[in-house]
Amino acid sequence: MEGSALSVLPPIITILLALWTKEVYTSLIIGIFVGALMFTGGNFLESITTFFDIMEEKVGGNVSILVFLVILGILVAIISKSGATRAYGEWARSVISSKRSALGLTAFLGLLIFIDDYFNCLTVGTVMRPVTDKFKICRAKLAYVIDSTAAPICIIAPVSSWAAAVGSSLPEASLIDGFMLFLQTIPFNLYAILTIIFMVFIVMTGRDFAAMGKEVKRNNEHFEIPTEYKDNANSELVGSGKGKIIDLILPLFVLVAVCIYAMLYTGGIHDGKSIADAFADCSAAKALAIGSFIALIFISLLYLPRKVITFSEYCDCYSQGFKAMVPAIFILCLAWTLSGICSDKYLNLGGYVGTVVQAHTSLAMFLPVIFFIVAMGLAFATGTSWGTFGILIPIAISVLVNFPTEEAANLLVICIAAILAGSVAGDHASPISDTTILASAGAQCHHIDHVSTQLPYVLTVSGCSVVGYLVGGITQNGWLALGTSLVFMIFVMIIVHMKVPVVEK
Repeated sequence: MEGSALSVLPPIITILLALWTKEVYTSLIIGIFVGALMFTGGNFLESITTFFDIMEEKVGGNVSILVFLVILGILVAIISKSGATRAYGEWARSVISSKRSALGLTAFLGLLIFIDDYFNCLTVGTVMRPVTDKFKICRAKLAYVIDSTAAPICIIAPVSSWAAAVGSSLPEASLIDGFMLFLQTIPFNLYAILTIIFMVFIVMTGRDFAAMGKEVKRNNEHFEIPTEYKDNANSELVGSGKGKIIDLILPLFVLVAVCIYAMLYTGGIHDGKSIADAFADCSAAKALAIGSFIALIFISLLYLPRKVITFSEYCDCYSQGFKAMVPAIFILCLAWTLSGICSDKYLNLGGYVGTVVQAHTSLAMFLPVIFFIVAMGLAFATGTSWGTFGILIPIAISVLVNFPTEEAANLLVICIAAILAGSVAGDHASPISDTTILASAGAQCHHIDHVSTQLPYVLTVSGCSVVGYLVGGITQNGWLALGTSLVFMIFVMIIVHMKVPVVEK
């Protein structure tokens, strides 16, 4: 079954179960176990062993991300306990006068924190959630804004963990500078650009539609914080410490600054490498762990000597922060395990996709749109955008080697941009995606509510992107692709403005 069409069954089963039952944990476990049964030929005990072998491998390989999440949870708990979040919320309420302003500031912060999507989701959610709650903004809407400014801004930002991941995805034998190729794809990453534009339009007009419109209307009639997050919400608003706004801003500034420096450090900036090379060679996960640990030391020195919180309260925040991150960590571990069972070592879903793509290379003009759709489907099925472009970028390069040099040069950039765009689109639509999970965690809303309300918006933007990549492939001109997709996006926004009433003012 390895490398065959049947390899798509585990992610499909997981996604269908998650959408049907609205329960992610069991759906992931069942999907992984089905994949393990397929791999072992139905051997029950061997399937269980395979299940945990993959989980051990995946969790071990991603332990830095888990450390970062735990420390970030602790930092959030300490800041909340200090009363700094409450002070910021009171200030923001005096300055922000409407739901639109609150969501606008959320979007601005999301675009500002471009270093990493994990950090973006959790930080923006933590900072803005108390403010949006005071204006009774739907948490699914908050999650949408967070998600729409996380991966999309990271995938078009030269200084980010995503830029490093893309650069490292190129085969060593390709003789192509990965960072320079990434820079060329930025203006042609249609989904990322259009998602940001469409999100700003939705925030400014308040014209939500489909599932989001229904959820916002329901929320307007009865604003409710999900039961599992009520304790967290109360602790954030009450905050027993003497913290001020500066006690929120300084730790976050230090966290961002040190994470950037840690990326340069792990990339070899002290060994004489340029900034671009250091970012390209950095270990983003390790850098985030280093940065968060230094930020934890900083916040300890900032709070304890000034008695912003007591030492006892400070210690309690360790368990509280860890507890707050357990749901996200558990889902991430299961999602990584599912991607593992689909890897080339087991069911080889990527190999099957690669075979399908390479069998249809005769129509070169359709390659960008084919890569976009395939990347979107693969990211949706596996829940990983990094894994998706890691699989498809080498395929795109090997496919385009057969074309004349001038033709391949233009087409390669458009195809790589399409792969990156499709990876983010599928990631946004997938209920098992790590960034989608973290956007839900950052907004503290039901995960399936976030997925179901965001999906119509994802499909709307994806449709405009498909048209753009179709034009880009036919003309082999990325700028025409961008222009065409923008025209279609503007047309869609005009239709929405004319047909959809204002749901949230």
